[in-house]
Amino acid sequence: MHLLFASGFHILVDSIFSPLSDLRINRIESIDLLRGVVMVLMALDHCRSYFHYGAFVYDPVNLTTTTPILFLTRFVTHFCAPVFVFLAGTSAYRYGSKKSKPALCKFLVSRGLWLVFIEVAIMTLVWFFDIRYSFINLQVLWAIGFSMIVLAVLIHLWWKVLLVIGVLIVAGHNLLDGITVEGKSFTADEAASTRCICSSRS
Repeated sequence: MHLLFASGFHILVDSIFSPLSDLRINRIESIDLLRGVVMVLMALDHCRSYFHYGAFVYDPVNLTTTTPILFLTRFVTHFCAPVFVFLAGTSAYRYGSKKSKPALCKFLVSRGLWLVFIEVAIMTLVWFFDIRYSFINLQVLWAIGFSMIVLAVLIHLWWKVLLVIGVLIVAGHNLLDGITVEGKSFTADEAASTRCICSSRS
């Protein structure tokens, strides 16, 4: 069930931030194929995270605790988020090549805000079943949505400035690796307690 939900949800999201869904526009098959592959891989990753007990406390790419199959199911999905961001940018470029900058700006802001809303209001509820929203989980959809809002501002800059910004982001992002924020992690004991509570209720 979750596999179907994840696949359907990403199709819905893709139709929201991709103007290529209009059947009157000539589609690029390579983009459609890439989009379909990463949606299947992301659905695989969601199923692993949702149904695998160890996903709450163990890193699936930790070679001391993982298994070959579990490692591969997580490793291959590391490509999904970058591809989703790439496709969002590709769609924005193609849309902007046929529209004015004000129209492109409106498109980016509206789709960006919608993706942020989906992440905060819908996906957080689906993942944690907490109607009080005591924990807000900001992941890929939020990152894409927020990036679209930023892009709505950046499109007004000169292309050489954008080139410099792009190079700095790609070449310099590892300089921020030393910046960390302390937080409370989900320990093995807490996971075991949660599992016992869920088992007693069922």
